[in-house]
Amino acid sequence: MAERLVVLSDMWGSKRGLWITSYLGYLQQYFDIVYHDSQALAQLEGVVKTQENLCEAFVKGGYEKAVGALLQAEQTPSHYLTFCAGGTIAWNAALRGLPMKSLYAVSPLWMHQQEETPDCPVQLVYGELMDHRPSQAWAEDRGVRMEVVPRFGKQLYSDEKIIQKVCLDLLERLVQGKAPEPMRPLSIF
Repeated sequence: MAERLVVLSDMWGSKRGLWITSYLGYLQQYFDIVYHDSQALAQLEGVVKTQENLCEAFVKGGYEKAVGALLQAEQTPSHYLTFCAGGTIAWNAALRGLPMKSLYAVSPLWMHQQEETPDCPVQLVYGELMDHRPSQAWAEDRGVRMEVVPRFGKQLYSDEKIIQKVCLDLLERLVQGKAPEPMRPLSIF
């Protein structure tokens, strides 16, 4: 039986998420995938037109709604692959009891403000040029594995090289049952 992988989109959800089909295409033959649109979980569909308005809507109640909706929707222990706002939603849902086997979060927002850590293996991936990413000391203090990819910003997850890297990481660690090991340097750059 395939491992269950829950995928949470970035804050744009399906609206600007053609890149998500690459992840799903690579991973669907190995995982039982469930996809959630973060904007739909936050009940913000059709409300927001600009990035600034969307960010504000998430901060002013959208995250809380999304966390609650995810807690209601997901009761089965699963692995999580998340992007941007989806990482923040999954992290906070895990702190409230979401049954999570592991969290692989690419460019999750506002992690540097988090004091608590989910009770599962956590891998964070950030672009070197992303504002407000946590420090390596923050990650070490919380027992979180964190990788910073040179020459990329917040939306590194939409780049084909990163898509391949993330999918390979998931396949190596989850499908083949390998225990998490220290991050190896990226050989694609």
